Amino acid sequence: MAQLPDPKNIIAFINDWLNQGGGPPTRRDIAKAFKVKGPDRAQLRRLLTELEDAGAIKLDGKRAQIAGALPPVTVVDVTGTDADGDLLCAPVAAADEGPSPTIILPSGAAAKTRPAIGVGTRFLARLTPDGMGFVASPIKVFGRSASRVLGVFTAAKRGGGYVAPVGKKGNDSYDVPAGDEASAQTGDLVWIEVKNARGYGARKARVHEVVGDVANAKNWSLIALANNEIPVAFPDSVLREAASAELPDTKHHEDLTALPLITIDPATAKDHDDAVHAAPDGDGWKITVAIADVSWFVRPGSALDKEAEKRGNSVYLVDRVVPMLPERLSNDLCSLKAGIDRPALICEMQIDGEGNRRGHRFFRAMIRSHAGLSYEEAQAAADGKPGKKALPFKETVIDPLWAAYGAMNVARAKRPSLDLDMPERQILLTKDGDVKGIHVKDRFDAHKLIEAMMVAANVCAAESLEKAKRALIYRVHDEPKEDRLDNLSEYLATIDYSLPKGQVITPVAFNRILAKAATRDETDMISLAILRTQSQAIYDTKNVGHFGLFLTRYAHFTSPIRRYADLTIHRALVAAHKLGPGGVRMDDEDRLSKVAEHITVMERRAVAAERETQDRFLAAYLQTEIGATFPARIGGVTRAGLFVTLDETGADGFVPMRTLWSDHFEHDEAGARLVGQHTGGVYRLSQRVEVKLVEATPVSGGMRFEMVTEPLEGDGTPVRRRGRPAPGPGRGPGGYSGRKKARALAKKSAGGPKKNAASKPGATAKAPIKKPPRQPDLKTGGDLAPQKAPGDESVALKRRPRKKK
Repeated sequence: MAQLPDPKNIIAFINDWLNQGGGPPTRRDIAKAFKVKGPDRAQLRRLLTELEDAGAIKLDGKRAQIAGALPPVTVVDVTGTDADGDLLCAPVAAADEGPSPTIILPSGAAAKTRPAIGVGTRFLARLTPDGMGFVASPIKVFGRSASRVLGVFTAAKRGGGYVAPVGKKGNDSYDVPAGDEASAQTGDLVWIEVKNARGYGARKARVHEVVGDVANAKNWSLIALANNEIPVAFPDSVLREAASAELPDTKHHEDLTALPLITIDPATAKDHDDAVHAAPDGDGWKITVAIADVSWFVRPGSALDKEAEKRGNSVYLVDRVVPMLPERLSNDLCSLKAGIDRPALICEMQIDGEGNRRGHRFFRAMIRSHAGLSYEEAQAAADGKPGKKALPFKETVIDPLWAAYGAMNVARAKRPSLDLDMPERQILLTKDGDVKGIHVKDRFDAHKLIEAMMVAANVCAAESLEKAKRALIYRVHDEPKEDRLDNLSEYLATIDYSLPKGQVITPVAFNRILAKAATRDETDMISLAILRTQSQAIYDTKNVGHFGLFLTRYAHFTSPIRRYADLTIHRALVAAHKLGPGGVRMDDEDRLSKVAEHITVMERRAVAAERETQDRFLAAYLQTEIGATFPARIGGVTRAGLFVTLDETGADGFVPMRTLWSDHFEHDEAGARLVGQHTGGVYRLSQRVEVKLVEATPVSGGMRFEMVTEPLEGDGTPVRRRGRPAPGPGRGPGGYSGRKKARALAKKSAGGPKKNAASKPGATAKAPIKKPPRQPDLKTGGDLAPQKAPGDESVALKRRPRKKK
């Protein structure tokens, strides 16, 4: 009996055979190569079967190939570009479960084809292994690839099924013919490719990838990431570059390792951008703000740089973080961990006893964080109850920091920023990823101290670059638009507040109104109304100042691990102060306006994904509370209905106009309210109400409510029934069915006939009932705490089919 070849040699042989460009080798080819003859071939066949069972190879008839490998000629779609500008491709039909292998089409080869190949193109390619994946050579271009949709699969009895998109705007389902469902089961979250439409009826699609069970909470973040096209995995070239990064020598970095800097962050933080220290300086203080020196590791034009710019920022979801930089940098070399030497860019500021800045300078240094404290630990120490970790730094570090912060507050009182202290909620998860509760985050002086020092450093960065005549990206927040201020003034007048018209508005004017609201226990209501007037904060190379912070110039400098804007400021400072390698290049300065526009869009994308994920987890948390009532506040008023936010959880939902049976309501846009045409009762912005949960859909994150609270009279009391009959089955509080009442009131207000006389000679036809327009997109308060605003509908509303009597 001949000795069988070693399995490793068989796998190596198959790889070599495929690398030569031929089809997969047959069993006979393998037997011939290893000189296995006669009855020993049966033993070889059994060995190949064992290798297949172990997942090492895949047998297709008599041919063998490496598991997960692709045929040498296959159809691929161009899905994006890598950091080098080459095109990333994915096979249309995956060879095996799991992630697809890396396929690269060099940009030069793509440009030579006719038509030229770009993102979204489908073509037939010859694949050549290159060690890290495959290099594609175009054979034939087919045109645009099929669009991809993420949805939930439902199987049909005779094969195939249909897919309902998970997006809130995805109202149409897709038929999946038998044979195109892959391995999808009912309830699976799947990626589908939509087929070209022919004729009428539901559109058809094929399942391209099975993600997992949609009921699994771990997939809800993936839905948000997929819907917003946020990349998760890093290209191999980026990972290789990050893996090769090394700490700098001391040539360009001063030695500040003996200075007892500390970090103060959330207890769960893994990346630490900043460390702080304060010490007496004459009659004032010297404040040191150390920021991770990301510009040393991420050089302009590198693979890391291109990927960071493409992402724009890190994305923080309920159950995961999608970082802007690979973990090797974000959680290691660039993170200011306690007890470890790390490079930093230093902003050293001198202030007097009243917080006025005397001067500042920027330089590079090697630092060592002497303690990593949470906000809770730092606050307890400042309050005289230091824990074991903070105790050694109580007198030497923490007390001076709080004293310097006190001086900064004196200066801040002369330049007050907009004081909208909106509550921030945190969703707490179990180990299995399910929601176990909602926690309102505590707001300590420790938070305000770090914010004050970061804001001061950001201002110094902008001033230094302006003085050096360097181009930079500002963080700008324009003043509120005149029409929004007029609407706010009219709304405030209805509830006995005043905002003067025609005057220059500053944060001080808003703060006076907020102070009055605090005496009436109406802070939340007025804060929300003011928030709705604010413009969105953006990145721009043109400076218009920052209205919310009441600053004439402002830039983001303090979070380069998670924001690309901050990295551009670091590079500009390195170049302006001649601090060594990693500075901005002339070509980079020329394209800063485009970068600013791009990273603003990426920031909006991240916020949308974060909100989507929160909505899904909250909908799942409340799904078992269908029929329960909750105290809430009206957060938006539109012609389509009311947006409400629950007091306890902060969950957002929608009360459709058609469910407000107590009256026929009209939308008063200027007064931000709905006004009942029969009773005069109103539902207004920020009104406290009680609502009943009717529907909660975790997949879409949507929640629908019914109003329990009666509308208010002009004096703020609930509307009286005024002797109207008690509601009967299926009727509203006034005794009318909703549609009959709406028709009767419409006829009455129009002066038309009580009966439908449209068919009679000379009669006037009824005006068609117009559907409410699609609502505008969400508007937030820029750098302020984002809130739901009118038009940010939390559920895709669909009419339910009427039951036959």
